[in-house]
Amino acid sequence: MLTLLATEPTTLQVVWYCLIAVLWIGFLVLEGYDYGVAMLLPFLGKNEKERRVIVNTIGPLWDGNEVWLLTAGGAMFAAFPGWYATLFSGLYLPLFLILVGLIIRGVSFEYRAKHPDARWRNAFDWMACIGSFIVSLVFGVGFANFIIGMPVALAEGSNHLHVFTGGFWSLFSPFALLGGVVMVALFLFHGANFITLKTRDTVHERAKAFAQKEGLAAIVLGAAYLIWANVAFGIGALGWALAAVAAVALVAAWVAIRADRDGWAFASTTVTILLVAVWIFIRMWPNLGFINSGTGIPLDRVTAASTELTLSIMTGAAVVFVPIVLAYQGWSVWVFRKRISTKNIPDDVATIPVSASA
Repeated sequence: MLTLLATEPTTLQVVWYCLIAVLWIGFLVLEGYDYGVAMLLPFLGKNEKERRVIVNTIGPLWDGNEVWLLTAGGAMFAAFPGWYATLFSGLYLPLFLILVGLIIRGVSFEYRAKHPDARWRNAFDWMACIGSFIVSLVFGVGFANFIIGMPVALAEGSNHLHVFTGGFWSLFSPFALLGGVVMVALFLFHGANFITLKTRDTVHERAKAFAQKEGLAAIVLGAAYLIWANVAFGIGALGWALAAVAAVALVAAWVAIRADRDGWAFASTTVTILLVAVWIFIRMWPNLGFINSGTGIPLDRVTAASTELTLSIMTGAAVVFVPIVLAYQGWSVWVFRKRISTKNIPDDVATIPVSASA
């Protein structure tokens, strides 16, 4: 079999890897609090009005936040088709679980208010919680595997198609499982801080109390994850620096929420997620989170990339549309920036109690 060495990446290949990293980081930061809020919905909302307050904190934003995931996937498909093809063929089952979770979440938000029966709304609230948990957990396991490096090799009889050579259960190493737990814990802390920032009165106090307790768990688990990642899969002094700042920001979030500095607490968890994601994408360069376990053309940022013409056309489109998307996202956040409480929720049609006959 012919063995070729990858050449140095072009400027556009580097640019598009960075842009894809930015899209994923935006998704993790924005959907991080979104998933956290949804996972807390059945626990922090003790009655229908309180749950509606919690849902309304993300109601105008959640579907827009998911656009970052769709855009990141689309950018991977167009800019690095070899990367996209290997991921979606080799990780079919995990990605299917993510799809199921996303569907459950979307359906729950759209349908929970379609019927006044308490059993109906409770069911969809739990669907939002479970769907968000599944997506958070699987993404955490997935990114941990990218840190480790997923083994790939050329498909038999092919000079360009790479396939994942590990099995499904090989994805669940101790480090990968810790990554899934850490992402769930971090999103819960991030989401609780967001609820605290966006609400008043009873829901605010309940979210603050939860954030103070869960924040400690996030700090301990996050510290273990960052130390393990740097010791076993480190990227040098830069990796330790990023991990240290991320850890300090996480502790600062816990201190801020205890001091009633809701905005600083949310900003601090945002910084933590951002820096950890930056660490991961630096680690994934240049092999895109893979380990080439066979001979022949390797899978990396050069061999997985589209042609320069494709990347040039994509760059032109990105220059036009990315600022528009960012402006719209910023406008949405600004318009819905105020805090809400149960006093802002109008009396709804009487809810049918759970004990009522169907």
